[in-house]
Amino acid sequence: MELTSVAPPELRSIADLPGPKGRPLVGNVRDINRRPLHQALEDWSRQFGTMYRFRIMRKTILATSDRDLIASLLRDRPDAVRRSSRTADMLNEVGTRGLFTAEGEDWRRQRKLVMRALTPEVIHNFFPTLTALTERLHKRWEAAIAAGKPVDVLRDLKAYTLDVTIGLAMGQDINTLELEEHPLQRDIEFLFHMVAKRLTSPFAYWRVSMLKRAEDHEAIAAAGRIQTAIFGFIAEVRKRIELNPALRQRPSNMLEALIVARDEPDSGLTDEAVVGNAITMVFAGEDTTSNTTAWLIDFLSTHPQAAQRMAAETEQVLGAKAVLDDYHLLDRLKYIDAATREAMRLKPVAPVMAAQPTEDMVVGDLWVPAGTVIFLLLRQSSERDCELAQPENFQPERWLEGANGSGDDPARKLFPFGGGPRFCPGRYLAMAEIKMAMSMLVKNFAIERVPGAAPVEERFTFTMTPSALPVRLIKKT
Repeated sequence: MELTSVAPPELRSIADLPGPKGRPLVGNVRDINRRPLHQALEDWSRQFGTMYRFRIMRKTILATSDRDLIASLLRDRPDAVRRSSRTADMLNEVGTRGLFTAEGEDWRRQRKLVMRALTPEVIHNFFPTLTALTERLHKRWEAAIAAGKPVDVLRDLKAYTLDVTIGLAMGQDINTLELEEHPLQRDIEFLFHMVAKRLTSPFAYWRVSMLKRAEDHEAIAAAGRIQTAIFGFIAEVRKRIELNPALRQRPSNMLEALIVARDEPDSGLTDEAVVGNAITMVFAGEDTTSNTTAWLIDFLSTHPQAAQRMAAETEQVLGAKAVLDDYHLLDRLKYIDAATREAMRLKPVAPVMAAQPTEDMVVGDLWVPAGTVIFLLLRQSSERDCELAQPENFQPERWLEGANGSGDDPARKLFPFGGGPRFCPGRYLAMAEIKMAMSMLVKNFAIERVPGAAPVEERFTFTMTPSALPVRLIKKT
């Protein structure tokens, strides 16, 4: 898309902005392909300021790290601003047509459905399962250390969060933590990586029949198998609710809550909406939570004082217990909460977000035509373009009450769960899950950096993932 709208004379146009010089035809494609997308965008922000432009093929793209402008754009969703149509289309293609990709009135209808399925009460009812899954992780690590085997912390975190997410989203225990591979896990992870790969492709070749590759045909088959499995889960849940009508008032997982809401008279919802949101929950919850936990562990391995303070807190809250088993004690893990917020600030799983205005609009003093892709540099806005003291440093204390006489509110300065009306409905589960895993970890194990390990690199596909997690766990006595 070439920008053709003419800016009013009192406003700047996108053509007036600075930006990297592009090459004929391809624009800045080569510059972006040399390194992870988010790092290229952040480097340009440091060079050209909080608002600049660049070009991919014939499309001119806007980028901003101005926190106030980002907050304003997030507040304008889902009407005046929408998620990038490219991202939404690719997710819809693999069967995740749900709240994440919905817009306008469709989003409002599905938001009501999903919010009812992710209330604190639903998480409370799910909590015994979360405790059991965390205890499974604890025992796995203890057994590995007792046998003298290395613990693959990064792998186990991914399996743990997938088990939790599928347990809540679908009411199933697939136990990928102890089983090497589950068919549903394989299909979900395959589709996740396919979407990530397609998002970085300049041309949607898979939509052209003669250009489809074997993996594109497998993506169609995997999406079909996932949907078939979830329709089977829906049938199981309906039978369970019929046998136990109390579940209509106290659903124990997201799928039960979704089905109860969908089956109400005049809900306007379908089983397809339930399936799409169940898959979306897994896509949105697995990598994001495991990667946030991994980044936090990486920080603790290089900040032993923070690790010690976190361990002291868990000693007070958990007492003699290895795993937290009281839902109401989650709120007492204040240092873990602060450290998680700080890790999210420095290593957010979504360092950038792509949005598009649905109509011509003014952004600051800039005229932005409808349909312009705007990259919101979320990490840059909270790590560098901010007024925090020593923003480059990992300092959980900055988010604690009483820190330097105050204690900042991360919700006003950070965007790890988005912002505005489309604030992530799964944030409560994500924070509960991280607190459970981290309190178990620091209560029972010491974290040691592997000597001579190379620095962990940021890898960006659909989320920002650590290249490795070079830590050793040592059982406390």
